[in-house]
Amino acid sequence: MATPMPGEPFAESAGEAVQTAVMSVRLVMAIADAVRRHQQRQKKGTEEELPPAEQAKEDAKAELKDLLPADISMALLSSADWPQLAQQLMALKRAGVDLEQLLPRVGDIAVTVRDQVAANVARVAKEGTGEWERMLRETLPAGPVREAILSSPTWPDIAATMARLDERGVDVRQILASAHDEGLGVDQAVAKVLAAGEVPTASRDALHSWGPLTDGLDIPKDLDLNDREKALRQLSISPQENARYARMLKDALPDHAREADLAVNAKQWPLVAARMAQMESEKKPVAEHLAGLAKDTSWTQGPTGQIGSRLVQATNHVLRHAPGEAPPVARPKVSTTAARSQSATVGPTKAQAAKTAAPAEAGVAAHRQTGPTAKPGKAK
Repeated sequence: MATPMPGEPFAESAGEAVQTAVMSVRLVMAIADAVRRHQQRQKKGTEEELPPAEQAKEDAKAELKDLLPADISMALLSSADWPQLAQQLMALKRAGVDLEQLLPRVGDIAVTVRDQVAANVARVAKEGTGEWERMLRETLPAGPVREAILSSPTWPDIAATMARLDERGVDVRQILASAHDEGLGVDQAVAKVLAAGEVPTASRDALHSWGPLTDGLDIPKDLDLNDREKALRQLSISPQENARYARMLKDALPDHAREADLAVNAKQWPLVAARMAQMESEKKPVAEHLAGLAKDTSWTQGPTGQIGSRLVQATNHVLRHAPGEAPPVARPKVSTTAARSQSATVGPTKAQAAKTAAPAEAGVAAHRQTGPTAKPGKAK
């Protein structure tokens, strides 16, 4: 769709559609740049400086070529923030991103936005940027892209852009889903350059958390449960949400307030909070699941010093089953054969006795027996 000349029918609405498409390009590029910066901070402790604006403008213009639709490309080149966008583009290329693969996909997103705006009649009322963090968590899985967006200094600007796109009738969730895929590509490309051939490994916490606590959750490879604030940020749980989930646990256990506090302060609590957040995004009744903790209090049994950890495991257990249908928490099974073999009151079976090469006192290994050693002599 070419940009209409002034005076042509629908020129104003068509121009608005192109400008909105340009806005979506800025959003995707801002997310890609946030991912690049995040990767460099994680690996090098600092971000690489943007290239000089004037040189970046020329280099980026040459990179665009025919990779974007003509009307969108022209609008980008004539926009006031083109120098900044050009710097972002060239910084991505310098970091290892293939612009010849990235830009056509960004162009597809822009064309979709342009056509949506052109066809849109009714406008959706603006809800305010406070809602966009929730949409981001519901739309994007936990991982490097979502963490990069929410931890970026430009997050308020990104949220405001999302609100303006939504106001103009654009499906922001669709853009985010597409931008997420591009963000993963950027993350991998930048990580590949920064790693310099090193194979990335999962953190100790990520490895030790595999199992029931993380089943069905998207856990970042560099999960750090030793830093509560960082862990919640990695799992995209805001301080307000974490406080609310803690209150929900305490409300479910009014007679066990101290134990609930111990569970919330346990190292692995952020994983439980992440599961609650996922359940809420899936419209599941978290409070009804938590009610099962008061019905099966087997988690109270055991060493007092481990009760917080046991309650964390029990909470995760009831959250993973339908309300009221969680089976008793599995306990370590006792091997009757092993128990009999170690018992001082129950003798071994005939088969076991037949396999015993030398008599030994109960509970003492043969090579540890004491007493006089038999001397060699004639058999009687």
